[in-house]
Amino acid sequence: MGKTGERHKTVQSVDPVWQRVRDEAEAVLAVEPLLAKLVVGSVLNQDSFEAALIHRLSERLAHTDLSADLIGKAMRDALEADPAIGKRARTDLVATLERDPACHRAITPLLYFKGFQAIQNHRFAHALYRLGRHDMALYLQSRASQIFQVDINPAARIGQGIMLDHGTGVVVGETAVIGDHVSILQAVTLGGTGKAGGDRHPKIADGVLIGAGAKILGNITVGTCSRVAAGSVVLRDVPPNSTVAGVPAKIVGEAGCAQPAVVMDQMIVTYDD
Repeated sequence: MGKTGERHKTVQSVDPVWQRVRDEAEAVLAVEPLLAKLVVGSVLNQDSFEAALIHRLSERLAHTDLSADLIGKAMRDALEADPAIGKRARTDLVATLERDPACHRAITPLLYFKGFQAIQNHRFAHALYRLGRHDMALYLQSRASQIFQVDINPAARIGQGIMLDHGTGVVVGETAVIGDHVSILQAVTLGGTGKAGGDRHPKIADGVLIGAGAKILGNITVGTCSRVAAGSVVLRDVPPNSTVAGVPAKIVGEAGCAQPAVVMDQMIVTYDD
């Protein structure tokens, strides 16, 4: 077996996510040759999942202010400082594949889903922010807001296994914290309540499902495996394993399942039902 075949076998044995993406890229190329530049450049010419992710993001975020090459260089610096970015990105991709009924292939979030891409951009921006490269981090935030319509402050802390469904209109403030295995739909705000500085944004625990258009405001906690109904305005702490709804939001029932963010069931079972 030649060197190429040996490397291919090694990739397959240690990185099944990347191998699946590559296999699906070959299938896309066979069916839609007009996408050859995108598929070959973003996937087949790359030697790792991390390289493919950086290439796709940098190409999307490129601007006359900063070329794709320079954005890619900054992202590689971030990856060197925090190699776990790749692991978290894989976990996000798998989460999207498992939870989004419109997602049938691993390659789809990488190439097309702006919610997934926005979260990964934030991961690089956050690593740069922690390195003290605040201006580069803010530049990536600004470009992501323009391209993806998702605005996440680079100082915000975000766990893994995140699904940002659609993504349009999502805003996450500077001191917000999002745990692991959280699902967030479009037009969600994790914001403050005024001009006060300091720790002023929500803390979202593991396994939470946040419905479309929900606004969670202030330094409050949404407890583990809770649900926030679509369109709600949450101004107080939410206990674990509960569902809140309304303006302002009130507890209307239990979470309805052990892991709302994974099940994605937004039907509300109230105490009166």
